[in-house]
Amino acid sequence: MKVKFALLATVALAALAPQALEAQGKKDSVTIGMVLEPPGLDPSTGAAAAIAEITVYNLFEGLTKVTERGEVEPLLAESWTISEDRLTYTFRLRKGVKFHDGADFDASDVKFNFERNAADGSLNKRKGTFANMAKIETPDPHTVVITLKKPNSLLLYNLGEATAAILDPASAADAATKPVGTGPFRFQSWNKGSSVTLVKADTYREPAKIRLNRVNFRFINDPAAMIAATLAGDVDLVPNFPTDGLPQIKANPNFVMTEGTTEGETLLAINNKKKPFDDVRVRRAISHALDRKSLIDGAMNGYGTPIGSHFAPHNPAYVDLVGTYPFDVEKSKALLKEAGLGEGFETTLKLPPPVYARRGGEVIAAQLAKVGIRAKIETMEWAQWLDQVYKNKNYDMTIISHVEPNDILIYATPGYYFQYESQEFRDILGKAEVALDQATRTKHLQEAQRKLAEDAVHGFLFQLPRITVHRKGLSGIWKNASVFVNDMTVVSWQ
Repeated sequence: MKVKFALLATVALAALAPQALEAQGKKDSVTIGMVLEPPGLDPSTGAAAAIAEITVYNLFEGLTKVTERGEVEPLLAESWTISEDRLTYTFRLRKGVKFHDGADFDASDVKFNFERNAADGSLNKRKGTFANMAKIETPDPHTVVITLKKPNSLLLYNLGEATAAILDPASAADAATKPVGTGPFRFQSWNKGSSVTLVKADTYREPAKIRLNRVNFRFINDPAAMIAATLAGDVDLVPNFPTDGLPQIKANPNFVMTEGTTEGETLLAINNKKKPFDDVRVRRAISHALDRKSLIDGAMNGYGTPIGSHFAPHNPAYVDLVGTYPFDVEKSKALLKEAGLGEGFETTLKLPPPVYARRGGEVIAAQLAKVGIRAKIETMEWAQWLDQVYKNKNYDMTIISHVEPNDILIYATPGYYFQYESQEFRDILGKAEVALDQATRTKHLQEAQRKLAEDAVHGFLFQLPRITVHRKGLSGIWKNASVFVNDMTVVSWQ
């Protein structure tokens, strides 16, 4: 009732929106409503997607860029060639590029960042990408030659992700709070708990292409407050809008709503080494206890696509494995009994702030209770979740969306917080990574998906949709999230 009451209150606030829109219809700034505040602003060391949503393609650039369509384009590298054995990549760098502090960008900066990402103690999520680089040569200031230890069919894509952002070496140590890149916007301020502000960089090489002078990322983790702020005209764009507010948005001609796809696999993530979850029968029992349709209806108001493994349904290599563990309470109970847990057991379910997690956790706890699994819900802020769950693996189960593209790779990462250890899976994925043709790569990726489903590593729930709401007149906004970014380079008011 509390949420519904807050939503009704937004109707009164909505009456203010037309005036706000009229007053601000022609402007050169944008305020973006964000659910999560990042723990820092260095995308090469932080795991949170919220870092990339602020910094990538805005503050920082990489050698390549991943477009909304998931295609790879040149960015700081204007071209490249690949050897026949696909082990050597030669990049020709763009000239005339400067960092926000006025320093010139050249090949030595690429070498510094990639070696930093591969170094001992690196916290880079794609550390393996850089550790696979046998050597990085810089024959001249505008040429970088990378020789790999083994082929990587995703290298060009990976170099367009947040983890391959090029930081100014002089400020890299302080990039979490004072980021300096080569992008069209520079960091101005961070009001902790409230907002991050970027302004147009006077060092940018193509200033005429950037139509915005200021981008403000405002943090609002309460869904009702986000809806109210949008209807009141306090934010211009919400890339992940709460589905509860969509009826009001659709009825208001001042706003545009789009529904796109993301790379966000939403999981009931399970600590695979913690008893009793180290028994595959228990994990399979959990999967059979999940009613995905009821979950999507209850947590997402019907928005979302069910998944049965860790792979995006829009990917050409996707295999539909939703039917591997159909919703079956009796089958779930039988598996628990077989595992010696016929009376069920108690556990904890740690939930980060997003609505899909908090509301989804309530639905899932109720579903698990029907088979005797009594899950105590623990809500936590994002920083707590990163520390307890992601870093220290101190959890039984949690709900989270993993939004990085091609991140089935994380299941082969030793010590990852899932604590899933399977040499068979690593071997399968290794074959996919070195495949030189798409057909072979697809074959192994599909084997990998089936292996994760067979092992019931998690309760695989649904693919997170991208529900975007923005002011009428704002153009250039991505509908689909091939990577989780808010690319402001082509955004403008009409």
